[in-house]
This record gives sequence, structure tokens and C-alpha cells, in this order.
Amino acid sequence: MLRRGLNRLFGGDERRVDSRTVYVGHQPCPSTQAFVPPKFCDNRIVSSKYTVWNFLPKNLFEQFRRIANFYFLIIFLVQVSDRPGDPDHKKIKVGDIVEVLEDETFPCDLILLGSSRDDDTCFVTTASLDGESNHKTHYTVPDLESDLEVLNATIECEQPQPDLYKFVGRMHIHKDGQEPAVRSLGPENLLLKGATLKNTRVVYGVAVYTGMETKMALNYQGKSQKRSVVEKSINGFLLVYLCILLSKALVCTTLKYVWQNQRGQDEPWYNQKTQKEKEFLKMFTDFLSFMVLFNFIIPVSMYVTVEMQKFLGSFFITWDRDFYDREIQEGALVNTSDLNEELGQVEYVFTDKTGTLTQNNMEFIECSIDGFQYKYQDSRTELDGFCVTDGPVSKLQQKAGREELFLRALCLCHTVQVKEAGQGVGFADQVDGVDVASAVEQRGFIASSPDEVALVKGAMKYGFTFLGLESKSMKILNRNNKIEKYELLHVLNFDPVRRRMSVIVRSPDGETLLFCKGADSSIFPRVRQEEVERIRMHVERNATEGYRTLCVAYKRLTDEVFARVDAELREARLALQDREERLVAVYNQVEKGMNLIGATAVEDRLQEEAAETMEALQSAGIKVWVLTGDKMETAKSTCYACRLFQRSTELLELTVRTLEEGGRKRGERLHELLLDYHKRAVQDAPPPKGGVTRSVKAWLNEEYGFIIDGTTLSLLLNASSDVVSSNYRSLFLQICQNCTAVLCCRMAPLQKAQIVKMVKNSKGNPITLSIGDGANDVSMILEAHVGIGIKGKEGRQAVRNSDYAIPKLKHLKKLLLAHGHLYYVRIAHLVQYFFYKNLCFILPQFLYQFFCGYSQQPLYDAAYLTMYNICFTSMPILAYSLLEQHICIEILEVAKNAMLRWGPFLCWTLLGIFQGLLFFFGVHCLFGNSALQDNGQVFGNWSFGTIVFTILVFTVTLKLALDTRHWTWINHFVIWGSLAFYVFFSFFWGGIIWPFLKQQRLYFVFANMLSSVSAWLVIILLILLSLLPDILWAVLPDPHLRGDTRQLI
Repeated sequence: MLRRGLNRLFGGDERRVDSRTVYVGHQPCPSTQAFVPPKFCDNRIVSSKYTVWNFLPKNLFEQFRRIANFYFLIIFLVQVSDRPGDPDHKKIKVGDIVEVLEDETFPCDLILLGSSRDDDTCFVTTASLDGESNHKTHYTVPDLESDLEVLNATIECEQPQPDLYKFVGRMHIHKDGQEPAVRSLGPENLLLKGATLKNTRVVYGVAVYTGMETKMALNYQGKSQKRSVVEKSINGFLLVYLCILLSKALVCTTLKYVWQNQRGQDEPWYNQKTQKEKEFLKMFTDFLSFMVLFNFIIPVSMYVTVEMQKFLGSFFITWDRDFYDREIQEGALVNTSDLNEELGQVEYVFTDKTGTLTQNNMEFIECSIDGFQYKYQDSRTELDGFCVTDGPVSKLQQKAGREELFLRALCLCHTVQVKEAGQGVGFADQVDGVDVASAVEQRGFIASSPDEVALVKGAMKYGFTFLGLESKSMKILNRNNKIEKYELLHVLNFDPVRRRMSVIVRSPDGETLLFCKGADSSIFPRVRQEEVERIRMHVERNATEGYRTLCVAYKRLTDEVFARVDAELREARLALQDREERLVAVYNQVEKGMNLIGATAVEDRLQEEAAETMEALQSAGIKVWVLTGDKMETAKSTCYACRLFQRSTELLELTVRTLEEGGRKRGERLHELLLDYHKRAVQDAPPPKGGVTRSVKAWLNEEYGFIIDGTTLSLLLNASSDVVSSNYRSLFLQICQNCTAVLCCRMAPLQKAQIVKMVKNSKGNPITLSIGDGANDVSMILEAHVGIGIKGKEGRQAVRNSDYAIPKLKHLKKLLLAHGHLYYVRIAHLVQYFFYKNLCFILPQFLYQFFCGYSQQPLYDAAYLTMYNICFTSMPILAYSLLEQHICIEILEVAKNAMLRWGPFLCWTLLGIFQGLLFFFGVHCLFGNSALQDNGQVFGNWSFGTIVFTILVFTVTLKLALDTRHWTWINHFVIWGSLAFYVFFSFFWGGIIWPFLKQQRLYFVFANMLSSVSAWLVIILLILLSLLPDILWAVLPDPHLRGDTRQLI
């Protein structure tokens, strides 16, 4: 890490070349150039948060972000890892040939040279890198020597960069007397550090990136520390109390010297006047002494209690049985307990669609071939399971050729791998009629996308079964139980820009075919328009019904065309610079002039109770935004199904289609639509009225929904000038904030994060929450105030990067509306209570200085000063903050940090001042005649302080009892136990002569105090007077409980 930092500092990164050369096995190549062994970093990984150099400043910065810690440091001054790893892995150097066994983790980034599998492939899982648990197939470099010890080769590849899915390189294989053979290297040849080898006995690879240059290390970054609103409120309150502390010390110091300089107070025998030459130093010392005397107003123990409350409170989420999912045998997970209270303050929820609102369990529903719709019927009376729902049945036999071509395309155009049913049993040996089908059904499929598995299984239902890939040959079992072999020539991989993927195969007849599947917006411009019109109706209808649609096309390639495409692809794959751009150019060229065969419809069903969850969140006043990469029609249908959009909702659409309707420039049309929507949704909207529910708004036709796509969002965010862009953002946010729900479709992961950031930084700084289940949702999960990961089928990267993880979307309802609400109420009361009870505690100490000549004489005994926050008053508030259940849990009106605003804080502060004044002056009136016992014995100053302290402890504890709505045996135990412990401790501390104490101030003071009837009377009376406001508040009816209540959980 130090080396990387120095490289950045002195420009080392800029002087690096664009590629590196790796000598396989450290063998020099047979060339005329001298062999100079290159220098690369070793294989050590530094993943510790701190180093020797940055521990002290970084740790101090983290600690002193809390103002209280900085204050405690001042008071203190006044008053007195690398993670272990395998040592063998650290010795690996670039160029070493490494052996990796099954189920082992790759120690560095390797180029696959050899595999124990016959097809020269291996399977890996990359769950620790991108969260994907599916098996991925990687290929060895072709045409290598079987004996790697004699391999003489060099590798040219790009310098280390963090993209997990990108790698560009080429290998030069040297043989005696021959020109070096060149092989292209891509991501399919690269085995990443952190991935695990599966279903392969052993592989061999050459190290190309080691240590901190591996892609895993380059992708490692610590999460930014999220701070809750409560912590920010505590800092603000602390500043106020710090000012109160400074003011008290300054007032007492000033009045002390004013009082000493008065006539008649000139050098009293017990407080001699300060010498002139040391007056300033003495004044400063007195000021610090008063600071120490009053420093208990700052709640030191509050931070400990808050941390305990957050840590212990997080277990209630983990232990909640309602969060347990029997399907995955897991419950909720808490990755951070610092944000428990934020769950109850969420104002915006940003949710993914696929896998979050829906189950991500794809099922093939129907298809359309040449304009005819087909649905699967599980009946042998229909032709191979097909049922035509529109079009004459008599034409089925005529279309059999097109049907088979469509099904062959589904079986060939994918990257699915067949999971073997058993070891040592070949599938071809079991081909025998119906037995083959049963054997096939026992097999599973391995794919990076559930869509592909659904399509392959759909084709299998209709009689075409994909058997697997062996030695570049794709096997298909057709309707007649005959195996067809297609030679796989090229795979044109899917990417989010093209939104399609293709394969080039050679049929058994020797014909070269290209099969392509992708989104309708990507396929339609590349086929004949008369074919499009036959299919478009079915695609739009399926999208409206909420199905995921893909279009399928094909193209016959002549030998000349294929030879040219093959040469261009091989040349592009050997390029070290701009390889991706060259490949895309070839892809776009060959994927022109295709013939459209049909389209598929795959259903992704809604999550359990998804609609009820969304409705409950909106009823609680939470705005829900759906951010998805799917097309608008499919996402809109899902929003209707989830009740985010009602049939009466007026939709404001800002998409490419609406921008092109007027035939004007997109920029002008965008400005016009924004102004129009702003007028309708914001300017002409009636002012919000309290108590108006969503159903009433819908009945009054006042409900709006907003739809925007990724392209339009890019235009909006990347306007021609900063002023225009800022104006567009302002209009966009105002429109969206006045809509009941917002749908953002065709969103890239970065755009999701941009939207979350835009709302998070908008006026009022609303609390945001993002929820998703896939790796593409990580960016918005990290950007939001609170990130929720769903333990879904797209891996666990979202879970690992989230603050909380739940099995299903339905659990979000209880997490926010129950747990979050209660956590906020509890911790808000805890914070206010700590400041209040410390003000009650220290205000009599401040008032006492006016009666003791400002001599810094403490009112309370040192034992009471120490035990007040630690023992006497700590456990009741901790139990309250863990177990309290608000009486109105169904009515969720706590929002925008309502209980920790300055208004409630001022009320608590005034209550503390009132009670502190009452404690002191009430006891002071009692001491008008200090002979409080029948024998005429006079009470002293320690008796005065003990009576005040007794009233204080009972009052603040009984106030908490009055505030408690949900009583358990734990509450009874800690509240009455704390009071009993105080009485017992006072008797015990004052009833024994302690030999280690030089002076014992409270010897029999507490017992003598209780022997006075007047003391008893004053204690009881002052406690009742102090609690009178709380008693009246509890007796008077609460206006929030009147009227209708809606059950939300």
C-alpha cells in the first residue's frame, strides 16, 4: 500500500506502459533480445483498515468526529492489521505456473493453461467477487503443449484494472524453428483471485496479476461510514450543553472575583484575596476548576448506553421469527447496528424490480412465431405440446419448419451449461426413446441468467432438448429423439449497450447460421419491417401483462461472408488496444439484415405480499420509487400489480417516445414537457391537507404517477450548461415529490445511484432507503442512507454491501413500520432523557455556588457523583430503550426527526431547569431552620446535598416509569431495583467507617436524614410537584389517539 501511495505521489502510474509481458515459467523466449526479468509486486494482499503510518491520524479522526469525545479529551487533560493468509501464496510471482485443486480458491489472477476435464474447460464460482453463485465456464488457451514444463511462451496483456469482466491479452507460443503462434486471451481465460474451482479435479494456470494488482484487491474499498440523524442531533444538543457548561463556569468565575472585591469581603479568613501578580493565572485555574465541577452536565455515559442500545437492539431484528424464511432456512441479518433508528425515519424507498418486487423465478409462458401465438398445453393430444391460440389450426403442419427453427434457436443461442447427473455415465449411452427424456429431466442447467434457463427449459417442453457442449459441438435432441450436432464457431456475447447476444454455428448439413436474441428495441431495427409488424402486437401485449419479452432472429451466412467475419473477429480478439470497440463493430456489422422468427414471453411472478407491502408503505407516508433496467411496459405492469399505480392514477411520462412525438428537438421537447408536468402536478395541485388518504386523492383525481427512462434521465442530468441542468433537476424533483409513485425504467446501475443521490441531497435532506437483490443494485444500496439487501437468486453481493438483509420483500413492512418506528421512539427518548437528567443533576450544584462563596465546594458526595450515571439511573433507561413499545404503533406520524428537533429538546431542557430549581430551593426553604430533629441536632451541608440528591434520583426514575407504556418484569426489576439499590447503597456507604478514606463525609448522614419527619415530608412533596407536569400529561387525553386509525402491520 505504501508503495502504491508513493507511486501515485511521484507519478509512477503515469510512467507505466499500457501492457505487460509475462514469461510463462520464467523461461526466456528464443529471440535476439536480451532477457531482462521484469519486476512485479509480490502476492501479498493488504486488506487492513489501518497501517502503521495512518493508524493514529485516521483513528483519531474517526473518534473525534463525535464532539463529545473531543470534549472528554479536554476534561481528561484538565483532570490529571493485516489479515493472515497462506504463507505459500505470498511467494507466488508473476510468471509462476500454479496448480489449483477442486474447491480451492485461486491465490492470484491466472491464465488457464490446462484442465483435467476432457473438453479443456473448468467451472468456477465467483460469489466472493460479484455475488453470483452460478457456475461460470472458463476455457484453456487452445493448442498448448500437454507438458507445461517445456512450454515456452510470453503473454502480453493490459495493466491491472478493476473491471472484473474485462481482460485483454494475447499469448505468443514459441517453438524451435517456427514463427511464434499467437492466441487471443479474454475474460474467459482469466481465473480471478477469490474465485473457487468447482466440478474440476485440477487446473494449471500462469500468474499474471499478483497481490495488490489482482482484480479483487483493486475492487476492495472500505464502505463509507454512514451517520444517523440521531448522531447529528446529539452533536447539536451537545454543543448547546457545552455552551451552558462554559457559561456556568464563566459566570461563577466572574461572580467570585466580583464578590471578593466588594467592600466587606476583602480577604475573608477562609478565602484570601489572590495576589495581583498571579491574578490572571488564578482566574484561569478557577475557571478550569468550575469546568471540572460542572462537567457532569455532559452525559459521558450516554454514548456507552446508546452503543449498548443499538447493539443489543439489533438482536431483536435477528431474533424476529416473522423474518424467518423456510425456503432458504435463514432469517434477517444486521450488518450494522448504527442505523436502527433510521429505519423509522425513511421518507423515500428506492426498490429494484426483478428479484425484489418479483421472484426472479422465470417460467416460460408463451411464444409468438410469425405472428401466431403459441401456449404450452400439457397434453399429448396437441402437436408436441403446442397450442395455437390465434390462427387456423390446419396450418400447423405448414409452419412446422418455422417452429423447429425457432426452437433450435432457443436451444443454441445461449451460454447455458448442462449440470451432469452423475459421474462416469455418458448421456449418449442412454439415448433410447422415452428413457432419454426422463434422463434429461434429471439434469440441471448452469447459467448466469435465469432467463436463459427458462428459455432452454421452455424449448425442452416442446420437444427440443439441449444436451450440452462437448468439444465445441452443441448437441440437441429433437422431437424424433435424434441427436443433432452443431459446431459452435463464435459467441457474440451479450452486453447492456447492444442488449442482445448471438451465436454462429454450423449445422449438420454444413450450413452456417447466426442466431440472435435480444430486446425488441435492439432486434427490430435489424430485421425486415414487414416481419416486425406481425410480432410487435404480441410483444407489446405480453409486456403490458408484465411478462419479460425477447425477440429471436436468424441469418444464413455464406462461406465468403463467414470467412470475412471470422477473420475480423479473430483480428479484433488479438488486439490489445480498443478490443471491445472493435468486437462491437464486427458484431453490429454481422447482425444486420436478419430474419425475425418470433418472440418469447417469460413470467417473473410478484413476490409474496408485494402489493400489500407497497400499499402499507405508501399509507405510512413513504414515497416509493421503482428503479429498474427493464422496459417501460413490463415495469409499468408490475407497478400496477403492486398497487403503486392505481387505474385512476394519471401517469406523466417522460421517455424517448414522448420526446419524439412533437417532431422537435429532444432538448426543446424535454423543457416543454417538464414545464407542463410541473404546472399540472405542482402549481395546479391543491395544497396538502392533513388526514387526506390516498384513496380520497384517487377519488378526487389528484393522484399522479411519473415515468422516466434512462435515456431521458441522461439528457436531463447532462444538459448543455450547468444552469440548465440545475433548472431541469429542480423541476424534475418537484414533479416527482408531488407524485405518489415514480417509475424509472431502462436504468443503468450508475443512474440508479445518481437518482438516489439527487433525492438524498435535495431540500430537507430526506432519509432514503434502497433495496435490491443483485450486484447491479449495490451502487444505490451504498448511496442511500439505509441499504437493504434481499437474499434472492442473484447472488449475495447486495446482502454483503447492505446495512440490513431480509429474505423477502414482505419483511420490509415490519422492519420499517414496527422495528424502525420503535427504535426511533426509544433512542430519541433515551437521548433527551440523558440530557434532561444530567441538567437536573448539575443545576443544583451550580445554584449552590451562590451560597458558598463560589469556592468550588461540591454539593454531592464524590460517591454520588460517580454512581449517579453509572448505577443509579443507567439501567432503567437502558431497559426502556430496548423494551418500550409505543402505545400507537399503528399510527406512524414520527417523521423528519420529529422527536429530536429543537422544540422537544427545549421542552426537555425547560423541564430539567424547572425541576432543578424546585429541588434546590425547595430543600433550601426546608433548611430555613436547620434543626430538623427533635433533639435539636443541626443538619449540615452534606445533609442538604443528600436530600437534594435523593429527590433527584427518585424523580428522574419515577418520570421514566410514568413514560413507560409497555411494562415487563425487566422494567419492574430495573426501576424499583435501582431505587432500592440507591437506598441500600446510601445506608451501606454511610454506615461503615471505611479505612481507606481520609475523610468520610456521609457517615450516618443518610440515616439521620430519614429520622426527620420534615425531611420525609419535603422529599415526598417535592417529588410530587416535580412530576406534576408528567402526571397531567398522562391523565389528559392524547389528541393523536382520536379519530380513525389504520392498521399498517
